[in-house]
Amino acid sequence: MKTHSLFTLGLLAAACGAACAQSGTGSSVTIYGLLDASVEHLSNASANGGSLTRMPGLTGSAPSRLGFRGVEDLGGGLKAGFTLESGFGVDSGTYNQGGRAFGRQAFVGLSGDWGSLNLGRQYSMLFWSQLDADILGPSAFGSGSLDSYLPNARVDNAIAYRGTFSGFTAGATYSLGRDAVNAGPSPSGTNCAGESATDKSACRQWSLLAKYDTAAWGVALAVDEIRGGAGAFAGLTSSTLKDRRSTVAGWAKFDALKLGAGLIARDNDAAPATRRSNLWYLGAAYSATPVLVLDGQVFKLDYKNSANQATLLALRATYHLSKRTAVYATAGHIANDGALAISVSNAAAGGAPAAGGSQSGVAVGVRHAF
Repeated sequence: MKTHSLFTLGLLAAACGAACAQSGTGSSVTIYGLLDASVEHLSNASANGGSLTRMPGLTGSAPSRLGFRGVEDLGGGLKAGFTLESGFGVDSGTYNQGGRAFGRQAFVGLSGDWGSLNLGRQYSMLFWSQLDADILGPSAFGSGSLDSYLPNARVDNAIAYRGTFSGFTAGATYSLGRDAVNAGPSPSGTNCAGESATDKSACRQWSLLAKYDTAAWGVALAVDEIRGGAGAFAGLTSSTLKDRRSTVAGWAKFDALKLGAGLIARDNDAAPATRRSNLWYLGAAYSATPVLVLDGQVFKLDYKNSANQATLLALRATYHLSKRTAVYATAGHIANDGALAISVSNAAAGGAPAAGGSQSGVAVGVRHAF
């Protein structure tokens, strides 16, 4: 990961202050952000079984970010808008997402009653399909531990449409070059720029979403496919190779209790020996009091026709000191089988157990939103 400073963001924030003051009735710019820092301890964090205590930079209960969002009313129900959102590590103040200044989101577009159409770096529809059902989301001990693409389901050079009509949401993305950054090998930059005159299929990406939500429950279907290219990481070194994820997910609320469940089926040409896999999850969140939330989730990753599988269990308690500030404690345990050596934590690189080994982790942290 590149180690740029956050000086550029400070200049943008200062500039935005003047812009916000000058905004007219039909336009506005909002600065927002979230800072989340934790300390975690992992057992069996190496092939020799040693433990590891660290302050990770990728995530705690949620990834840290600084964002700028603007909207202008063009009249007749049409609006122009943009989002610039940077991800960074509170531990060191450096950029995440492969060193991108605005690695979480960077797009501009138009919106109206018909939905929104945006151009730039933005979320795949796989992200929106999991948003309500995956209870723990991008937490340190969560789905990102078993599939690193899930918290990194963003694409460069993307054309995206999404619209909601009477509870039904439809969406699609198409990328001309899904990941131009070389951060690797790393899921935050896979060296697949695309946009090639000699190979028009290189590094393309597409995704589709169909989602229906009521006040008490919802269900989502989505497909996400990425293509390879020369020099790309994760084995996708040719445009003839693809990695496809298909998912069904759902959620339901019962007073103070929320349940979520999902299945992500993967078909990955880059791993012919373990090409097909299923990732199942089931989670629950319970608001014990107005300020205390208890949640947890179990995940099962199973590779077809292989001994490779992993089971992860994670629990978390979050205490809200105010509407913007919370403290939390979380614990997780993973059991690997076969040749898998997956860490319980996706909060930072490294710290994996020996192949076929298990690992436990605990973390405590504080989160502030503005």
